[in-house]
Amino acid sequence: MPIPSKTRLPPDIQGSEPISLAERAEDNLRFIRSTMENAAVFTGLSGIGYMLTGITALLAAWFAARQQDPEIWFAIWMGELALATTLASSFTWFKTQQQGRSLRQITIKKLVSAFLPAMLAGALLSLVFFREQLITLLPGVWLSLYGAAVITAGAWSIRILPIMGAMFMVLGALALLSPISTDWLMAIGFGGLHIVFGIVIWRHYGG
Repeated sequence: MPIPSKTRLPPDIQGSEPISLAERAEDNLRFIRSTMENAAVFTGLSGIGYMLTGITALLAAWFAARQQDPEIWFAIWMGELALATTLASSFTWFKTQQQGRSLRQITIKKLVSAFLPAMLAGALLSLVFFREQLITLLPGVWLSLYGAAVITAGAWSIRILPIMGAMFMVLGALALLSPISTDWLMAIGFGGLHIVFGIVIWRHYGG
């Protein structure tokens, strides 16, 4: 009866150093942390920030509706954009700090990357329409593209955001296709919707 040969390890395993338990545990923790960050949603949006931007938008709509010069009208809304962006960003940063989170986290980066493309397209169209004296079309473009940006960003944030984005897109369609005053639609969208959804976020998600 032949004597069985000594069992040998596969060549790729021979000579390899054993992985320590500490290294394996560290790899597992890194994988779990990465998975949780990818699956998480961003709840750091500030309801107070939304409410304040809504209030400033109502004031901007009131002033803009009384202007006869399209360039002054455009300047008012550009000023409102800068103010609203500053308010929303500041209160969101403050809320994330209270939550002990960082704006560098993966979920926040995905939220921003989903939100920015439509907004950058809106900025480009704004410049082109202003140069071509097509300012009357801007409210519909702004409402529609902002709504699209909010819907896509909502995939990485709280569930009610896509609902708000869809409402903005409806207002944008009305601004482009109906005789309803665009100043009224801008007030309803950037003013009213931000206030209403800001209150909902503040009550259910804090801050």
